[in-house]
Amino acid sequence: MMTRMSFIKIYGPPVLKSIRALEKIAIDMPEVCIMNAVIIDHTLDLLDNPEAVSNYFSSIPAGIDVERCDTIISKSGQSLGEYDFFFEWFKEPTMDELNSLIEKIDEVLTPIGCRYTITSK
Repeated sequence: MMTRMSFIKIYGPPVLKSIRALEKIAIDMPEVCIMNAVIIDHTLDLLDNPEAVSNYFSSIPAGIDVERCDTIISKSGQSLGEYDFFFEWFKEPTMDELNSLIEKIDEVLTPIGCRYTITSK
């Protein structure tokens, strides 16, 4: 079975600040798209609307180019379930890519003081 999703459960607070930090990670990872509880509330506005995606990410703030706006929001319809965030890989990630993602998450969430779990499947 291929690993295509890395689900994050955030144990906050601050949950929203943690979600925004994870979004920043995703912007610079062209091999993934994302979904989270905040985006779900705006899904209809954001799907297939790069300008709306750009506006959404400008509130972080985070620099995101137009091409990335087209690919950053997951269109798979995958449910978050019990999780707060997921990274959807466009291809099966290598162990190095998964480890790199964990390192990036540790780097941004540790200073915030938020704990998390990650489940890739």
